[in-house]
Amino acid sequence: MKNTIKSISMSISGLALAATLVAGCAGGAVTTREKGIGIGALGGATAGGLIGAAVRKPLAGAMIGTVLGAGAGGLIGDGLQGREIQGNTQDQSIQRNEQEILRQRREIEDLKQRREY
Repeated sequence: MKNTIKSISMSISGLALAATLVAGCAGGAVTTREKGIGIGALGGATAGGLIGAAVRKPLAGAMIGTVLGAGAGGLIGDGLQGREIQGNTQDQSIQRNEQEILRQRREIEDLKQRREY
């Protein structure tokens, strides 16, 4: 039992290391969706391995948990990434509106000064 858990831990660690190396070599920043997939896969592998160990099939449990965790993490990460994009779009819109307000205020001040002369 201890050897099985140790081999599962080593397999999960190896998988995590390989995923990190592949992601690091992909270039560009890691998106929120990709982070969700990675976290979900690792969490799913851990949970699946523990559940699988209870029924003496730790590797199968870890593999199934990895797939299910990656799917769930991807969905959650995709939703979060969509909200980030929406927030960034709103921030840009706010900045444009603020700049327009400042421009209009300067224009009003210029018009006020012209009337005084």
